[in-house]
This record gives sequence, C-alpha cells and structure tokens, in this order.
Amino acid sequence: MSSSKHLHHSDLRAAARLATEATAGLTDLVEAMHAGIARVPGLPASGSGRTTGLTGLVYRSVRGVTRLVGGSVDGLLSLLQPVLQGDAPSAPPSAEREAVIAALNGVLGDHLAATQNPLATPMAFRVKGAPLVIERAAIAEAVPDAGAQLLLLLHGLCMNDRQWLREGQDHGRMLAVAGGFSPVYLHCNTGLHISINGRALAQQMEALVDAWPHALQRIVLLGHSMGGLIARSAVHQARAAGHRWPALVKQMVFLGTPHHGAPLERAGHGVDLLLAAAPYARPLARLGQVRSAGITDLRHGLLLDEDWAGRDRFARGADPRHPLPLPEGIECFAAAGSVGEPGSLTDRLLGDGLVPLDSALGRHADAVRTLRFADDHQWIGSGVGHLQLLSDPGVSAQLRAWLC
Repeated sequence: MSSSKHLHHSDLRAAARLATEATAGLTDLVEAMHAGIARVPGLPASGSGRTTGLTGLVYRSVRGVTRLVGGSVDGLLSLLQPVLQGDAPSAPPSAEREAVIAALNGVLGDHLAATQNPLATPMAFRVKGAPLVIERAAIAEAVPDAGAQLLLLLHGLCMNDRQWLREGQDHGRMLAVAGGFSPVYLHCNTGLHISINGRALAQQMEALVDAWPHALQRIVLLGHSMGGLIARSAVHQARAAGHRWPALVKQMVFLGTPHHGAPLERAGHGVDLLLAAAPYARPLARLGQVRSAGITDLRHGLLLDEDWAGRDRFARGADPRHPLPLPEGIECFAAAGSVGEPGSLTDRLLGDGLVPLDSALGRHADAVRTLRFADDHQWIGSGVGHLQLLSDPGVSAQLRAWLC
C-alpha cells in the first residue's frame, strides 16, 4: 500500500509542528550540555542551562530560525490543502495510520493535547471503527441491535479500539454473540494522565447511557492493560460526582491490567535518575522525560488526581498512591498472562512479559493496597503474553464463563 493512502493533510501540518518543537527542544539540550562542559571546574553550574556571548547568540539564532521555518512550513501546507489528498470525510482512516497515531499519542499524547496538535486523539466511543454520535437516533442507526446489556471495551497504552481485533479474535464480537451484549469501544489518548481520561470517560458514559435507545439493565467494563486502570478511575470519579451510570455496572474485567504498576516504566525512571546524577550527562535525562504522563502513571498505577498533582513525576520517591480498593457492589475479575514456568520466580516477576502476576492480580505486600479478587474471579493463562490476552482462546472461554 502506498503511504499516500494513509496520509492526511492535517497529519503533514501536525508533524511539521511537532518536528519544529522537537528541533527547538534538542537545541536546548545541546546548549545545556555545552554549558555544563564549558563551565569552570569547581564552580556551580548555571541553573538556566544557557551559554553566553557568541555561543549563546548561535543557539538563540538556531531557535529563531527553527521557529521561522516551522511557521513557514505550516503556512505553506495550509495553502496546499486543496491539492493534498486524505482529508475527505468519506475516506475513513486506515488501520495503519490509526495504529501509528495511537502509538504517538501513548508516548507524547499529553504534549500533543497541551499544544493543541491535530494529532492528539480526542476521547470518543466507536462502533466498527467509526465514532459514535451520542444522540438517541444516531446510536439506534449505528447500533441497530442495541439492547439492555452494554459492553464497553477499553484499550491499552499506545493502542486504539480497532486493535481489539487480533488474529481474527475480537472479545467484543464474541460476547455479543455469546451473551447478547451490545459492544461499544473506547478510543482515547493514552498519553494523558489516567485520572484525566477517567474523568472524561465518567462524563461521556453518563451521556451515552442517557442517549441509549433502550433502558439499560447491565453494563460490563472490559479493560486491557491501561484500559482497566482508566475504568477503575472512571467508576470512582463517577460515583464521587453523583453520576447514575455506575449503578448499572455489574461486572468489571481486567486483562493484564498493571494495578500496581509495570517494571518497564520503573526501569525507565531508573535511567532518568542515573543520567541526572552525572553532571555532563544530566541534560540527556531530558530525553527520558519526553515520555507522557500516561506512561509515568504506570510506574505505580496512579488513578487519582491527588496521586500526581503538585508532584514532579520524574522525581525520586516512594509510591504516592492513595489506596483505592475495587469498587463495592461490582463483581471484578482479573485475567493475567504468564510467559515463564508456572510457579517460578521468573513467572511471578515477568508475568505476561510486561505486567507481573502480582500487579495483574492486585496482590501487594501492603494489605491496604491489595485488591481482593475472589479466588474464582482470577485466571492465569500459561504461555500467554500481554497482547495475546486479546486473542487467546483460553481468555475467550473464561470471559464467557464469567459473563454469559
């Protein structure tokens, strides 16, 4: 497939803006390293990370030219919009384009949203890959078999709603046939703080339930990876806000959800600390700090605003979470993957390759933080990796047993 089939005019402008910002940021990093190396030994480093004199003038000129070029490119692309292909509303975005944008949002989504970059993904409900308009008539048309059981599927970090279909398996479609559910898929910017996505979801769920064509009797939330954390945050915030929809939630299912964080983010945080400890390498720590708020939330599994507000998310420190138990009155189920030998230390630490077993099953050394899933509400898939949780036949069978 040629790249033109995946490219939108808005993508070009957004990418040009992002490249301009990246060039300016890299210039700042190089100047900070230059300032650190050039300073007189024994004297304190400049807190500004800037150089002076002719050297400083050079760096200021580079930043100025970068901004000028970036503005010129953006203006040129706006003039070329009529002849650039890809923005026709009748042409749905390709799966390849959406996968790339989902990954970009996972890594840089908070920056994209803060700078109002067109590549930032707005939260929406989707059906068959198309946005769902939250109006009764529109829902009835898009979901002609809308019934009394709503299944909401929430994707993980750097993913999108279309990626629930994996190796021919889609848990949403399977449960629609097996249990009479009406599946709706969340599409969101996973680079934002989990609590921000949770609050937005709580509000949009209230609107969706109000506009649903038939009276709902049951809502099930099925979250993969970060999607499970967003679901927990949304239910908590919705109850605090007095929303009605949580009363309809009967079950929540978590597939490979890092309830107590993921070791890869903690490893990334460790690299930040090591780089920051070396005077000349300290500016390079900024490269590690490009990663989004959504990713750093996964260090411990932060669900609430108060877990991160007012804190330096890259600073050293203990687990800052306020303990949040599983929601009362809702049956909660946890499915975990295991790529190691059953019962081995490797099995416990690696889990599905990204999320350790203890984290996926809510286990914690601190009883206050332990999530108390009933024994028959837990399932471990031997030889099942993190993404395989989306397609494994054993997971499908367990979902049917729990929900149908």
